[in-house]
Amino acid sequence: MRKLVYYVGMTIDGFIAAPDGDFAFFPVTQDVIDFIAEEFPDTLPTHVREQLGVHVPNPNFDIGVQGRATYEPALKAGITSPYAHLRQYVVSTTTDESPDPAVEIVSTGVADRIRQLKTEDGKDIYLMGGARLAGSLLPEIDRLVVKLYPVVAGAGIPLFTADFSPVHFTLTGTRILDGGTVVLTYDRKPEPPA
Repeated sequence: MRKLVYYVGMTIDGFIAAPDGDFAFFPVTQDVIDFIAEEFPDTLPTHVREQLGVHVPNPNFDIGVQGRATYEPALKAGITSPYAHLRQYVVSTTTDESPDPAVEIVSTGVADRIRQLKTEDGKDIYLMGGARLAGSLLPEIDRLVVKLYPVVAGAGIPLFTADFSPVHFTLTGTRILDGGTVVLTYDRKPEPPA
């Protein structure tokens, strides 16, 4: 069964982007690029994979899910299918028409759609963001892979935007990169028996 994996970069103080959605302030150093290219190449947009010469099969994911605001920068750059190496879903309540046949818009029943995708054979599902989508899908998230960058933003878009409802995870992996970024992997704790 597929897992829904929220793979994301975050500041020390818990933000995934600036208040305006920009994330260019993250210190993406060569060690981070090397880590992503080696361990999570499927999370690189297709055009970035080509620029970096990353020509490998997807080791982790074959589906990508993102919110409309996360998809927007690609559209502004004229890229309608930013993850052509994945099945792409964009969650949006403001549009129901996709600008690209390779991108499916999901406007209702998002959690149901994720549950259905999880039952299919294949690799895991890459949850790209944003915070509202991650918050709404928190009950479905099986794993968090957080690249904790050595920077404090002070304000911005949090890792999750959701109502108070604690969900417990277990730390299952830690990797410290040379430049100080720490990659933390958490798996959802099984629910205690009723």
